[in-house]
Amino acid sequence: MRKSVISLVALFLIMLVGAEELYSQQDPQYTNYMYNTIVINPAYAGTRDVLSGLALYRAQWVGLDGAPVTAVVSLHSPVADSNIGWGVSIINDEIGPATEQNISADFAYRIPFSNSSILSFGVKATANLLNVDYTKLSIYDPSDPLLQNNVDNRFTPNVGAGFYWYSDQYYIGLSVPNFLETKYYDDNTRSSSANSKMDYYLMGGYVFNLNESLQFKPAFLGKFVTGAPMQIDVTANFLFFEKLTLGTAYRINGAISVLAGFQLSKSVFLGYSYDTEASNLANYNSGSHEIFMRFELFKSTAKIYSPRFF
Repeated sequence: MRKSVISLVALFLIMLVGAEELYSQQDPQYTNYMYNTIVINPAYAGTRDVLSGLALYRAQWVGLDGAPVTAVVSLHSPVADSNIGWGVSIINDEIGPATEQNISADFAYRIPFSNSSILSFGVKATANLLNVDYTKLSIYDPSDPLLQNNVDNRFTPNVGAGFYWYSDQYYIGLSVPNFLETKYYDDNTRSSSANSKMDYYLMGGYVFNLNESLQFKPAFLGKFVTGAPMQIDVTANFLFFEKLTLGTAYRINGAISVLAGFQLSKSVFLGYSYDTEASNLANYNSGSHEIFMRFELFKSTAKIYSPRFF
């Protein structure tokens, strides 16, 4: 078992180092990242031990023309009687004149340990479609030949990888969801270019059982990109009676958020968050809204709700 773990860790590190010369693309940001983990870390696939689906909608910087609007649908599950997990996700991201769809497939392999923790390794394959409508722009020179032809369903592939170590009380993960980025040139041709910039995601969380009816879970998500400011989200959630979740979050040099969620049934969880900007950008928008619903199909009626709530 130890040799297998060392081999898998080595393989993952080789993938990261080997991709040092590649691009990454700018991914959407999420306040409820602890529930939407699979879109940034493929190793999360199957870790809830049930068929788990999520639908999320985020309207960022409401009131600002061309601000990002993101919709996500994802599904993941373990494979019965195996250590394998699978997942699929669809992301529709709109920013200004550009609309981008990402369709991803995830594969994960999990290794259990004697202390009841599990180490999961995952890979992600993504198909990207980009549309750019230049008519949505305020163009100084409408006759500019570079802006006459829109970008229609430009297809590019991508790959990613990650690991996720977790138990009922904690989790930590590292991932690069996209190793490759495609550049779009003025002549509407495309070429994959070499560059050292990639998006690294480092995440973690812990559950403190304060008493029988109250749990506290601090969590963090760090995003690191060469040549760009480091982005770190720090979140504190409280779970009451395994039903009601209330919390707050702070994105360093970004936003302050409030979060709420309610376990409607054993199968359905509904959540919402509101962000207010902590920078001068607050003068130009009325904040960001994010709402999501997670549904889960249990293997049997004996399956109980996981106390992890992540």
